[in-house]
Amino acid sequence: MTNNDDIKGRDIVIVGQQPWDTEIGSNCKNLALEFSKQNRVLYINSALDRITMLRDKAEPRVQKRLAIIQGKEKGLVVIQPNLWNLYPSIVTESINKIKVRPLFNALNKRNNKLFARSIQKAIDELGFKNIILFNDNDMFRSFYLKELLHPSVSIYYSRDYMLAVDYWRFHGEQLEPALIAKSDLCVANSTYLANYCRQYNPHSFYVGQGCDLEMFSAPQSKAMPTDMQSIPHPVIGYVGALQSIRLDIELLAYIAEQKPEWSIVLVGPEDEVFRPSRLHEIKNIHFLGPKPVTELPAYINAFDVCLNPQLANQVTIGNYPRKIDEYLAMGKPVVATDTEAMSIFAEYTYLAASKEEYITLIEKALKEDNEILQQGRKTFALSHTWENNVKEIYKAINEVGGNK
Repeated sequence: MTNNDDIKGRDIVIVGQQPWDTEIGSNCKNLALEFSKQNRVLYINSALDRITMLRDKAEPRVQKRLAIIQGKEKGLVVIQPNLWNLYPSIVTESINKIKVRPLFNALNKRNNKLFARSIQKAIDELGFKNIILFNDNDMFRSFYLKELLHPSVSIYYSRDYMLAVDYWRFHGEQLEPALIAKSDLCVANSTYLANYCRQYNPHSFYVGQGCDLEMFSAPQSKAMPTDMQSIPHPVIGYVGALQSIRLDIELLAYIAEQKPEWSIVLVGPEDEVFRPSRLHEIKNIHFLGPKPVTELPAYINAFDVCLNPQLANQVTIGNYPRKIDEYLAMGKPVVATDTEAMSIFAEYTYLAASKEEYITLIEKALKEDNEILQQGRKTFALSHTWENNVKEIYKAINEVGGNK
């Protein structure tokens, strides 16, 4: 008999949006590594689709997949003990632009059957039995996998509100609720997404988020980055991509204009809206550009208050803001937009519901910061480990009787 937050000796198959050879960070890869500490895990890459094959055929990642499809390389590879990665030996049809739903559904079912057949071969080769199927937001090509692979338990993992993105919206409005409803359980990394899933499946759980915070929790040098040495304090800073779909440009302008004695420092690449924006004309706003990831802690360490000036929209409202954990792991006071996803941080951050409240709360953060508050922030952020994240997933599985 296992503990409620433990599952051992199971066979887990993971499908999702991001292949193992993705160049960006991936929740699902981190979860796979944690699952594999006590279970056997097969991580499935997304299948090569026809448009990508034709458009990007010179790309190394496409060449590798073509070599596997042609039988020149093995598609099933070992990542580490208990963890395998499958490159499906198929090409799926690119069908998302088809707006006739019966036709899309028929072609999507065909894609699913090809995908499932490739996965089943790997399952058989590895001798996996009574699998747990873990689906990371893959609502199209994995829609029928519960019926085709017959897992002992099927899990839908919601970590982004996918329907806010044009690519997923049209067919996703039909398929995602149906996929959530037929899954044995759903797990989500934000309270907003857990509540969204609960509309369609009562077995929906908030399981938190793991973060890699070693770089941010390590002792920091007191040396200030060169391009910040001439910037006067107090410094109110933001680190991350400057994307107009996520960040409130007018809010940043308001803060800077209301408080010219504050320095607003923005570290990160700008999108096509930020670059020509009027923020560049405001003297106390400093754009420092993108920096190597390894240098980001030094910039955060130089801030007096950290910001997350998000817009409240469908793209941001449900997303777990890992940036907040990075700020808190360094003990920094944080002022952020009050969204449902931010509710779990309420005790350790200052949440603003208006532009006027941003000013008030930044002033409060500057005034009352102290070592006791800093330590509390660090302790809270460092509790968000992948191990704890997976324990919550195991609890959810056990609660619905999936650990059989």
